[in-house]
Amino acid sequence: MSARGKARRRALDILFEAELRGEDPLKILAERVERQEPPVNEYTSAIVEGVTRHLPRIDELITTYSEGWTLERMPAVDRNLLRGGTYELLWMPDVPEGVVISEWVHLAGELSTDESPQFVNGLLARFKQLKPSLTL
Repeated sequence: MSARGKARRRALDILFEAELRGEDPLKILAERVERQEPPVNEYTSAIVEGVTRHLPRIDELITTYSEGWTLERMPAVDRNLLRGGTYELLWMPDVPEGVVISEWVHLAGELSTDESPQFVNGLLARFKQLKPSLTL
């Protein structure tokens, strides 16, 4: 797994843990940075901070474009995969869109249900297609 791939996975872990504990992801991130076991990559911090900053808009987009699924009904891991992928796809223009989608779909395949990779791929691909027209 690439350094950015590991950073994405670590960001997902932090976002998921924060949701399960009902805590601010930035608090969990700060704990991990302080503990440094394992060290937190800058890219992990950028994703967690970005998702936190843009969460209302990210959740609005996921809710609007996910067909047949409410945000609350999605598995928690899928919700957070989509949050991380959406942030990276829409607000981090230095990363190739295809790489972003591929990496988050790969994480879905490793960590979620059998249907999750297709679901994550479909929604992130839709955001890629709509990106020029989305108001961020």
